[in-house]
Parts: sequence; C-alpha cells; structure tokens
Amino acid sequence: MLNDLRSHGLWEKTAPLPPATAPLAGDVSADVVVVGGGYTGLSSALHLAEAGSRVVLLEANEIGFGGAGRNVGLINAGMWVMPDDLPGVLGPIFGERLLDVLGNAPKLVMALIEKHGIACELETNGTLHCAVGADGLKEIEDRASQWGKRGAPVTLLDAAETARRVGSSAYAGSLLDMRAGTLQPLAYARGLSHAAVKAGVSIHTGSSVTVTERNGSRWRVTTAGGSVSADWIIVATDAYSTGPWEQVRLEQVHLPYFNFATVPLGDNLRQSLLPGREGVWDTKEILSSFRMDQAGRLVFGSVGALRNTGLAVHKSWAKRSLKKLFPQLGDVAFECEWYGKIGMTDNALPRFHKFAPNVVGFSGYNGRGIAPGTVFGKVLSEHILGQTTEGDLPLPLTAPSEPGFRALKEMWYEAGAQAAHFAGARF
Repeated sequence: MLNDLRSHGLWEKTAPLPPATAPLAGDVSADVVVVGGGYTGLSSALHLAEAGSRVVLLEANEIGFGGAGRNVGLINAGMWVMPDDLPGVLGPIFGERLLDVLGNAPKLVMALIEKHGIACELETNGTLHCAVGADGLKEIEDRASQWGKRGAPVTLLDAAETARRVGSSAYAGSLLDMRAGTLQPLAYARGLSHAAVKAGVSIHTGSSVTVTERNGSRWRVTTAGGSVSADWIIVATDAYSTGPWEQVRLEQVHLPYFNFATVPLGDNLRQSLLPGREGVWDTKEILSSFRMDQAGRLVFGSVGALRNTGLAVHKSWAKRSLKKLFPQLGDVAFECEWYGKIGMTDNALPRFHKFAPNVVGFSGYNGRGIAPGTVFGKVLSEHILGQTTEGDLPLPLTAPSEPGFRALKEMWYEAGAQAAHFAGARF
C-alpha cells in the first residue's frame, strides 16, 4: 500500500482485491458514520447494515491499512493480562464480562468467515503459547489453570508433544488453545468489506475526517471531498488515529512489530514444521511469533522496526533465530518483509470511550486486534441499535488520557529491540 513493500508485505501480495471504492464526494446522510476501515469499523458497519441501518464508512487510506492489514494473523482469545487479574483491574462485573466476551470472540470471527464465504486462509487447529525455560513454563501453567476453571478448551502440552507440533525442541512446553486459530489478516479485512458493501454499507477510502460538528441532534462529519450527516459516529481509528480523535493515538504507546516471510518450503519441511498449522508465540519479554501460510511460507516476527539500521539488525537476527529453532531449515530465503505499530495502553487492556453524545468507540487492542476488534464492532452495533445499554458493555466508560513519557517509551522500545536482536541468538 502507498507503494511501500514494507507496509503490508506478504498479506498485500496474497490477499484478494478489496471492493472498488472512491473518496467521499458531496454531502450524504446516514444513520451511522463509521470512521476507520479496520476490524472494528468493518464489523460494526456490517452488523448495523444487516440490521437495517444506513451506514457510511470513511477510511483515510485503504481498507485494512492499519493494524488490520499488517498483523501476524493469530485469532487469539483473551488479552495479555492473566484471566484472574482482570477482575482486579476492572472490577468483578466488568472483569468477568470482558473475559467471557473475548474468550468467545474467535468463534464470532470464524462464524463471519463461514457466513460470508471470506477467503482468508482460515486455520482452526488452535494456537500454541510456547514456554521458554522454567519461568515461561510457570507462566503458561498459571494461564492454563485460570482459563481452565472458566471452562476454556485449553491444554498444557509437555516438551515432547510441543516439539512434535512445532518442529523444534527449543521449548519447555506449550499451552494449546483450541478456541484460537490463524488467518490471512488483510484478506479477512477485505472480506469483511465485501460483506459490508453487499449489506448496503457505503465505503469511501481516501477520506480522512477533518472536522466534526454537532447540528441539532445530528452530527456532520467532514472530509476534503464532502460530508456525512448522521445520528451516530463510531470512532474506529485506534492506534493510527489522527485529526479529531488524535487523543486515541496519544493514549497508546506505539510498539513496532515486524514480520519476515520465507519462500514456500518443500514438502518434507512442511511435514515437520507446524504440521497442524497452529499459530505460535513464545513467553520471552521480547517475544517471537511464527505460523505457516497456506502456500507453505513460514511467517516469523518480533518486536522492532524495519527502518534505518533496524532493517539489517532484525533481518540478521531472524535468520540466526530460525536456524537455531529449526536447524533443518538451513539458510532459507525471505520473500517478504514488513512492519507496523501495535498500540499499547498502560494496563494492556482495551478502552471504551464516549467522546461526545452519540460518538463512541473501542480502541487499544494491545496486539490482539482480530477477535477483539471484530466482537467489539458487533457490541457497538448492538449498543447503537438499543439492544445493549452503556452499563451492559464489556468495558467501563473511560476518558482518554496520555501516558507519561510516551514519546520516550516509543523510542526506547524501538532502540531496545534493536539492541536485543543485535546480540540475540548468536550462541
């Protein structure tokens, strides 16, 4: 996208085309205007249109331009925060409510893919959270216990079974979560956009919102080419927010994350590396993730930005790490490389904001956007349709607030990841 091969990499290369769209031109009217063409915006627009609402979706760049088109493609249940910790952070009512909503979120993603026939390389064999050392094993044991008492289909696997499923003996064990899976993230976003258009949503790309103003009981949302008058505004711009809702971006610390995709592997390697096609991430503080696409490419990523000196450092680290994890790979070539930004909130949990009367949004997915973004889009649609009150939402209402030293933290994360990867996996 935007003629940048490091913007969306493999996903742009292999995703089906989006629906034909154009910038907003002229003044139009709707029941709801959705700002943002990622998972939250597309899901909310789709569910509202299916319920009979007139919906206009405005996207500043292209469908899936932000995190929706750049991420690893893991359909995870829950968040980074341990399940038992959520009630302590949000209170017992919202804590357990959020766990229930997010625990079932992958099911909604898979149901939408089936309902709308979305071609996005869906794999439903679960994910593996792999333990590095004794501390990592203790972490996944605690997570397994906490999810298990809530009835989640999670299973602790020992080192031998983990090695069989992953194709590497590097891990002390793993947590298999059968709620989860993988998909081609940009293809999923584009598939949702096709479904939304079919349901009656008017999508306009290249349509950045510059001004919003209240006109009686309705809102007027203005772009360079026109305006939309609507009863409700859904703000679904998240970590890439600018303009009227830049405060959403400012309350998140940007964490860079990159991915490399190998050339398609041969049949023998495909049978030994992730034969069940589970998605994987590990317990390291600077984590790594990997999964296979349907063509047999191994997608391998970690924290860092592929720019300036970071490109050479992270690429060299990725090659060394893959050789260490999978000696059978040899000196494999990379076909694609790309990176983006993860928006991290100060408590590692998403937020619900009401920016003004009838202006609402969820944001702050902390690297878990596919399932939470999809289910929160549905939740917003139900709220606007009067099916769910504000008090019944899975998150309490909060005001945006900027974390201290945000810019310094972002510089530190990029520089720190580069330093760690410069030294990492050398022995």
